Amino acid sequence: MSQDNAIKLECTTCKTANYRSRKNKKMIKDRLELKKHCRTCAKHVVHKESK
Repeated sequence: MSQDNAIKLECTTCKTANYRSRKNKKMIKDRLELKKHCRTCAKHVVHKESK
């Protein structure tokens, strides 16, 4: 995975970076938000793209 396309997804409630993904930054300008399972919260919450 190249560094320019790699992103980290961070939990909105506990602020832990749980997932890594990639996106096309030329096509998608805004930050990515996905509802994923957080291990520390033990439930499905919204994960936002972090720096």
